[in-house]
Amino acid sequence: MPELSMLDTSARAIEPLKADAADAAVRIAKANGSVLQIVFGLQKMLLDEAVFTSKEIVDRGRTETHLFSEFVSKMAGSHSVRDLKTMFEECSRHQIDFMRRDCERLFKHGERVIENASGLFAKWPRP
Repeated sequence: MPELSMLDTSARAIEPLKADAADAAVRIAKANGSVLQIVFGLQKMLLDEAVFTSKEIVDRGRTETHLFSEFVSKMAGSHSVRDLKTMFEECSRHQIDFMRRDCERLFKHGERVIENASGLFAKWPRP
């Protein structure tokens, strides 16, 4: 009968191991779910960035074309040195305003990207 008592103690020793394995499996499943959330969130952010970049390229090209056509029409309309001076001052002012607005827009976009990234990693579970 000592064999039965040895089997009984080994069965009792296996049960905590099963419980530990089940806890480990649950933790791994939660970690995998969190990793998948972050990967899908990063994929969405990258796609959003690609869309934003394409829109910015088109918008910048349109604005530059408009500024250039305005420059050409004013250049054609100027008939004296004073008109040329005024035209260059106005066009320079327009170009500086465009660059200021562009930089402000990119700065706001950078802030939005940082907020999205920090929000994405805020979902990461802490041990």
